[in-house]
Amino acid sequence: MRDPVILPPRQVNRGPEAVPLTDLRQYVEALRRLGELQEIDVPVALDLEVGAITRRCYETGAPAPLFKSFSDHPGNGFRILGAPGGTSCQPGLRLARVALALGLPPSSNGLEIVEAIADSLDQPAIPPVVVADAPCFEHVTTGDAVDLTRLPVPLLHHGDGGRYLNTWGCIVARMPDGAWTNWSIARMMLVDGQRLTGIVAREQHVGMVAQAWAAIGKPMPFALALGVEPAIPFICGMPLPAHVDEADRLGALLGRPIRTVRCRTIDLEAPASAEILIEGHLHLDEAIEEGPMGEFAGYVPAEPPTRRPVYHVTAISHRTGAILPVVVAGEPVEENHTAWGIPSAAQILHDLRAAGLAITTAWIPLESALHWLVVTVPRDWRRRTGIEDSAALCRRIGEVVFAGKAGAVIPKVIVLNDDVDPTNVRELVWAFATRCHPQLGHATFEHIPAAPLLAYLRSSEKVAAATGKIVYNCLPPDEWGEALPIRASFRHGYPAEIVARVRHRWAAYGFR
Repeated sequence: MRDPVILPPRQVNRGPEAVPLTDLRQYVEALRRLGELQEIDVPVALDLEVGAITRRCYETGAPAPLFKSFSDHPGNGFRILGAPGGTSCQPGLRLARVALALGLPPSSNGLEIVEAIADSLDQPAIPPVVVADAPCFEHVTTGDAVDLTRLPVPLLHHGDGGRYLNTWGCIVARMPDGAWTNWSIARMMLVDGQRLTGIVAREQHVGMVAQAWAAIGKPMPFALALGVEPAIPFICGMPLPAHVDEADRLGALLGRPIRTVRCRTIDLEAPASAEILIEGHLHLDEAIEEGPMGEFAGYVPAEPPTRRPVYHVTAISHRTGAILPVVVAGEPVEENHTAWGIPSAAQILHDLRAAGLAITTAWIPLESALHWLVVTVPRDWRRRTGIEDSAALCRRIGEVVFAGKAGAVIPKVIVLNDDVDPTNVRELVWAFATRCHPQLGHATFEHIPAAPLLAYLRSSEKVAAATGKIVYNCLPPDEWGEALPIRASFRHGYPAEIVARVRHRWAAYGFR
């Protein structure tokens, strides 16, 4: 059996197809050229119809919908882009939107994208540069004239507790001492013309920054940049360690500094590429009901609204004909699974390798809704790690994964030999079913930090933000050593020359 081909670090070919896309409009045009954009000229309803169309696009692999007019809102010249980081049904282009956004060739596969992101974590940081002006300041409204209801804010799911303005925007927040600027994504629900509300979890980075401002008796200044250059949401969704600036790490990934611009009413710099820029202050001492909302696990929770902190808006700036990107979270695959799951896999891969473990790759299957992580290892992992048995290796992998920020989301880890392609769901199901011993094939972990939005958690676990987690040992019995059975498949079960001959002569046999 031949070893799988895994792209080594620093050999990710960005190629001539990979053109830097520095704003959302360039990205939209790139999608159009690739056949990944569907302009919708007929008026559609913000109440559920935009959400339903976008959901169907996710589930069929259809192009990203660009909505131009609305039957239940004047629109005011704004447009909506749905499924900006969804997957495609075009052959060889499943992750084209993700790859384009990150400056990679559109044909890049999941493992190549993970390797590129993981490799960038060892590259020097490239801080952002501040520019004097930005297109978003074509139209500026401040103070009492601010009116969020002028924006086309959709009702996304049947059962949502309100309309959600932020599902794909960059929240900018900075510590009071200026030592750390955090970029993140968190849902924000429209309250009225000048207020928003949403989840601000204490354990999340925006929550940590907000707590620091509350400790000195002040609300937290924030900027919400909507419709930014396409790579930014992916770094906002990446579980970097605390006190690491996302903008710096994105610069390292792209090989260029991100452009930022100074806000008009608060002391922050926000992405200069924004189509819409909202400024204001977050008040932790004020709360209003928010939710429920359809989320990444694939459900609209059967729970009452929860009281959340309030964002008071002091300014809205936007481009002429501004585009609001919209994510309709739910059953896979949508942007939580691509822009959160893929960078999370890259961070975990980097952490495992930094811990001295021989890891071929890490992958969060898009279809698992962030509930599975697959880690693959070479057959000589014993010699390369110094660990003698598979149970000890799996426990060590779990210790590293669950100690990191990304591990707070992942409840189930599957460890396999690297003859399995973890991005191939059919192969993954077969390998898990045939290689995991029902009695011996797991290592359990108790009271591990957990994201409260995991689908199966009991109320007590959500309150505690902790649960039990597991690593499934799908490695061969230790008594086999490095021996593996031959896979009875076309790719693995025949000599290379036979595989090549059959592929070459396929049409001659009469097959299409």
